[in-house]
This record gives sequence, C-alpha cells and structure tokens, in this order.
Amino acid sequence: MERFFILLILAGLSVSGVAQKSMWLIAGQSNASGMGDRRTSMKYYSKECFDYVQSGDSLKILQDPVGENGKYFGKANSGSISPSFAWNLNKMTGDSVVVVSAARGGSACSTTGETIYGTWAEKGVLPLFDAAMAKCNSAIAVTGLKFSGVIWLQGERDANAINDGKMDGEDYEAALRNLILRFRKHLHDADLPFYIVLTGQYVDRPQEGYHQVRAAQRRLSEKMHGVHLVAADPWLFPQMNMMTDDIHYSQYAYNLIGETIARQIYEARSIDSK
Repeated sequence: MERFFILLILAGLSVSGVAQKSMWLIAGQSNASGMGDRRTSMKYYSKECFDYVQSGDSLKILQDPVGENGKYFGKANSGSISPSFAWNLNKMTGDSVVVVSAARGGSACSTTGETIYGTWAEKGVLPLFDAAMAKCNSAIAVTGLKFSGVIWLQGERDANAINDGKMDGEDYEAALRNLILRFRKHLHDADLPFYIVLTGQYVDRPQEGYHQVRAAQRRLSEKMHGVHLVAADPWLFPQMNMMTDDIHYSQYAYNLIGETIARQIYEARSIDSK
C-alpha cells in the first residue's frame, strides 16, 4: 500500500507539469554523506524533492540530515549537498528529484587503501558496493525510476594511502575506473553520467597523495565518456574559509557544490536539446 502511494505521488508530479522524474545516487566517503550544518543547509519543504529511506522502503520529503543509519552507511552529520542539489535541479529543470545516499566516512576506493571503514573495490574486508546496489535496487522497485547519474565525493582515504607509500595515483585511477564501470553495469546504463567532485586537501598534511588522486580524477574525466568534473574545486576551500575542520567542508561549501552540480546538469541538458 505504501508503494502505491509513492507511485501515485510521483505520477501526480508529472501531471502537475514537472519536466522529468530523476533519481541520483550520492556516494563516497564523509563529504558525500555530509559533515555540514543543517541550520544553514537549504531550507524548503518541497513535494518534488525526496530522500529514499531503505529502512522503511519509502520516500520522505528531502531535508537535512539526509540519509539514514543502516547497513554500512550513515546519514548526514547535520548538513549535506543534497538539499541544495535537489532544490536547484528542480528549479532549473522542473524535475522531481529522488536522492539515494550511500556514503561511508573513511571508505577507500581501492582494496589497498582500505582501513576498518571499508572499500568500494570488488574485494575487501568491508565491501560497500553490494550494499549500495541493494539500496539502489530497492529504490528502483519503489519509484519505478532508473538512475539519472552518480555523484561521487571520495579520495581522501586513498590519498592518505598514497602518502603512506601503499599505492600510487595509477592504482587509484584503476580502482575508480573499475567502480564507474560496475555502477554502469549494475544500474543497466552504459552511459550513466558520473559527476566527480575533485578531492580537496587535508590541511597542513602531506599533499602529494591528494595531488595524485586529483590528477587521476582529471584523467578519467578526459578518458571516459559521461564522466564529468564538478566545477567547484574543494582545494580552494581552506583559503576561502569554507571548511569545518582540516578535511571536511562547511555547509556553505556543500550548498555551493550542490548548486554547481545542478547547473552543470541543466546546462548539459540544454546543449543536448539544441
């Protein structure tokens, strides 16, 4: 019965003039789940922006703290990019927006970089990918929607592993490329857009590993179709007073990232329609 009402809501949105219904996976480590401040997160109550909740197998109106504490993944520690992303995308495109959050603080992209916080690689002590796909599949079943894309904020854990001499930038590039291909395979879309928020910096710590991760992310955006770099660079955030600590971004930064991603999606769609 609950699924019936969810589908009825989404169907009603399309009747009311919303251009499309889109669903987005936001994944990675702690800056993906969000370490901001809900008091300065986007504040709205929109019946066109939703957060998928796996524990109740349902949708709720999207507001911070987005996400949920469940198997492997956690909700935002107060504020995230999601409300800004969804609200701006809805206002620019008319889309109704469903966000699926699957992020774990400290998680690695590679097996080599894994610590106790898990990895997105195919093998590891705490593999996260299958859990993310289970959540995505449940969201698909509830909404009837395909995923419109993946938004990825991750790289700090692997950068630290590079600084420790356990791996290098080419290892990270191979791990992230493999992950993108697995997302596309399991979400049944060989052209699924993948938006990478460039990894920032760990203030007053060795920067070489972070430079190598960022270079790998840039290379993949040049080599792989449908892989995009988000035009808001966290490397500059410390100088702009947009950090909450040495590695996590402020809510103002999260709001900026969310709006920037929405604008890039809108501009890409505008170009495709010409």
